[in-house]
Amino acid sequence: MGDIPDRAAPAVVTGGYSVPFFINGEEVHPQTKFQITSPRTGEVVHHCGSATDVEVSAAVDAAANAFKTWKNTLPRERRDIFLKAADILERRKEELGDYLIEETGSPRQWADFNIGVTKEFLIDVAGRLSSLEGSIPTTEDPTVGAMVVREPFGVILAIAPWNAPYILGMRSVLFPIAAGNTAILKGSEACPRTMWGLCSVFHEAGLPAGVLNLIVHEPANAASITQRLIADPNIKKINFTGSTAVGRIIGKLAAEHLKPVLLELGGKAPAIVWEDADLENAAVQCALGAFLNSGQICMSTERILIHKNIRAEFEKKFVSAIDHIFGSELPVLINSLAVEKNKKLVQDAVGKGASLLYGDVSAEEATKTQMRHFVVSGVSPDMDMYKTESFGPTVSLIEIKSEEEALRIANDTEYGLSSAVFTEDLRRGLRFAKRIESGAVHINSMTVHDETALPHGGAKASGYGRFNQSHGMNEWVRTKTITYKY
Repeated sequence: MGDIPDRAAPAVVTGGYSVPFFINGEEVHPQTKFQITSPRTGEVVHHCGSATDVEVSAAVDAAANAFKTWKNTLPRERRDIFLKAADILERRKEELGDYLIEETGSPRQWADFNIGVTKEFLIDVAGRLSSLEGSIPTTEDPTVGAMVVREPFGVILAIAPWNAPYILGMRSVLFPIAAGNTAILKGSEACPRTMWGLCSVFHEAGLPAGVLNLIVHEPANAASITQRLIADPNIKKINFTGSTAVGRIIGKLAAEHLKPVLLELGGKAPAIVWEDADLENAAVQCALGAFLNSGQICMSTERILIHKNIRAEFEKKFVSAIDHIFGSELPVLINSLAVEKNKKLVQDAVGKGASLLYGDVSAEEATKTQMRHFVVSGVSPDMDMYKTESFGPTVSLIEIKSEEEALRIANDTEYGLSSAVFTEDLRRGLRFAKRIESGAVHINSMTVHDETALPHGGAKASGYGRFNQSHGMNEWVRTKTITYKY
């Protein structure tokens, strides 16, 4: 922990360390605090300050004041900060990974993956900073000239979740800051120290005071704090990654105040396994897609649609792949409510005629946040898990006979974030890809795929707008038309 800056000195409260906020470049310790419990052990690991109107106002004021100067910084100045942050992230990799593991219960591999992708975001965006350009269109009047310039919005509200906190936290603030905005990150109450770690990297890299501010609140205050932030006239745009239910609330609040919003929400990703698929590859990719991070990924494979001619063979290979990749270690979920939700979905399906291909719904685990992987075969539309996002280590198997049937079932959901198709016929794969209603279709690879070079976002109830790539930069600037007489 020797790499933590001096400003990270903890406040001592009953129970040990208290996670601070970042407001105007300084650490702030609110009087009100709440406990953070490790889902893996059930023990209180530290406390965190809970934001009140005082901290919210201070964060908004700091961001608004910082915007006055940050918007005028040169691309190379921002680039140098981002590249330095990437180096710091690599140097503090083990420390930052420990925060994520402790607060979310994830394995080390998931923590390392998070930090690796987060570093790539910094490097990629550093290289895109000079790509924001305006235009000089031709006007109808030859005596009138025009310029279309792009400028940042102002203060951005970023709301990021706990399940991939470094990746999702980074992209929520990096693209807006790169485009010249300032940001308030409303961090997840499940992993505040992880979010603090992310912000501390930026501050250690030399990000000016007020450009990035971090606040967190206890769950009971979620509605009031979110409403207060969205209503503030200094907040110009919002991005939210999380559940569709909460996304609808965020979207409604933003609409009431006529503010744009970028939403990346839930998913019910299908994977179509056609009769000509490489079954070894399909089994491995579907196992990874369904059970990485205990299935707690918005792009997780939730439905596997298997051609009837290869169903039996695929099921054997799929079970074998689960055993080989994940072994006997039980998935850890973020809380006991997530476990209860998944078990109820499985029990409902089995009670209505589905069968368990993998897992034991009656098994008692060591902690209330652990549960076995579940593979449920013969899922039909009358079962709750057919359409409900499980967000856990639960996947449905559904038999298909034709392309039309596969497409009908794949699209028979309100969600549309990610999907996959397994076939050796590229023409068929592209036919499926064209007609599946989702933000991404991955041919012969898993539904979980997010990288800096590709735009990321959903269709239907999975949200709108795009993170990543040039699309992710353009989300955070607006055009201004300037005309002039020659």
